[in-house]
Amino acid sequence: MIQSKIEIKNKRAHFEYFLSDELTAGIVLSGTEIKSIRLGKVNLTDAYCAFFKGELFIRNMHISEYVFGSYNRHEPRSERKLLLNRRELKKYELKTKEKGYTIIPLRLFINDGGLAKVEIALARGKKLYDKRDSLKEKDIQREMDRNNY
Repeated sequence: MIQSKIEIKNKRAHFEYFLSDELTAGIVLSGTEIKSIRLGKVNLTDAYCAFFKGELFIRNMHISEYVFGSYNRHEPRSERKLLLNRRELKKYELKTKEKGYTIIPLRLFINDGGLAKVEIALARGKKLYDKRDSLKEKDIQREMDRNNY
């Protein structure tokens, strides 16, 4: 059986934030959630991570309900626990207590073992003028690529 590569990206992350310190974490899911992920029915755009009692949870990640599910369906925007070791959790918790830092998901993928993983990063929000600079650099790069061909 050949399995297609599932990779859902948070396209707004690089535009909205300065990213640093990327890390891959496991995620706790129910049966219908993993089935929806395998169908690619996930939205990471508004998702963020927050600490609760020393554990890291991903919030606001939308996993659509599984179409073929029975009465045992999951809540689309429920909190889901991320699996990290204690050292990584402490490091990230200290960083998020600094002003302006948050943790956001960059991409959700299924690894070779069939497990869902989330790539998260420590992020600091961009100001409006930073976003304009990003757009300007993107336009310049696009123009250079166009002229080279």
